[in-house]
Amino acid sequence: MKIAMNTGGGDAPGLNAVIRGVVLAASQKGWEVFGIKYGYQGLIDTKQIIRLTPEVVWDITNLGGTILGTASKGNPFKYLVRNSDGTVAETDISDKVVSNFKALNFDALIAIGGDGSLRIASEFMKKGIPIIGIPKTIDNDISATSVTFGFNTAVNTATEAIDRLHTTAKSHDRVMVVEVMGRNTGWIALHSGVSGSADVILIPEIPFDIEKVCNKIRQLELIGQNYAIVVVAEGAKPVGGDITIIEKRSDGVVRLGGIGKKVAEEIASRTGKETRDMVLGHLQRGGAPTTFDRLLSLRFGAAAVRFIAEGKFGTMVALHSSKIHAVPIDEAIGKMNTVPLDSDIILTARSLGISFGN
Repeated sequence: MKIAMNTGGGDAPGLNAVIRGVVLAASQKGWEVFGIKYGYQGLIDTKQIIRLTPEVVWDITNLGGTILGTASKGNPFKYLVRNSDGTVAETDISDKVVSNFKALNFDALIAIGGDGSLRIASEFMKKGIPIIGIPKTIDNDISATSVTFGFNTAVNTATEAIDRLHTTAKSHDRVMVVEVMGRNTGWIALHSGVSGSADVILIPEIPFDIEKVCNKIRQLELIGQNYAIVVVAEGAKPVGGDITIIEKRSDGVVRLGGIGKKVAEEIASRTGKETRDMVLGHLQRGGAPTTFDRLLSLRFGAAAVRFIAEGKFGTMVALHSSKIHAVPIDEAIGKMNTVPLDSDIILTARSLGISFGN
């Protein structure tokens, strides 16, 4: 067997561990593995393909990022090409990708990515490429798996930052507003906020009333706590309002950010409290993966090789409880894993007195 593998979308701690899991498991079977660099770019420009041997991946489990590089742009079905007059046109070059895949005599493609990358993989599956998907998103928003690798590391990074902000907030009697990742779901904000003893957590699933947020801060002062920690997911929005967009690309993709600053400004204006905002941003993507993410990534990579051997193409590796399963890719991209409003973590947070601004 000759396996191709790529990583698409944003980077996440654990990607290199997945790559190592695939290469070592395939090597045990006498199979060859090739890395497609920068998403699907390596199948457009085949010079961007590298041979992955056990020697290449021996010591990459603990490394953040991905040795294959990744891309959040470059969808072959909507590929942007610059014309001679300087204008940019969208074109479908997916047939070229399929042709190159077959010309290189690959037997299967392991596509590692989030919802967008898996949607592209699903389209290529319909064009005849045998595919196994591996879910990757620090937002933990893919519903067909209990958890995605990278999430645990991102939460640990956010929690550590919140812990550090407690001391400076308390020293200056300040309100600290921390913006974390979470475009459509509030898993990172919820887990890190509860674990980091936040006073307010704002998530996309619960539109917030800023006055109720301020009331929570005023109530804390009445009991002698003159500082507060507010954790905000980047996709959080006020009641009747919309998400905060800082950039909209030509392909329609938007980049979120700035809600933390807006919340901080409103808190300062309404309460008179000295307020600071901080955006953790890509700090959550970087660094060495946690033990949990390393093990999950290696399990996902090894499972993908097993599923190829079993002919389970068109499926995605998923964790259900403590076991690895193969689920149809189309099911994986069909529904987003949002925070249930009656979940135990939400109920726990409310029992602890944490406000969600509603």
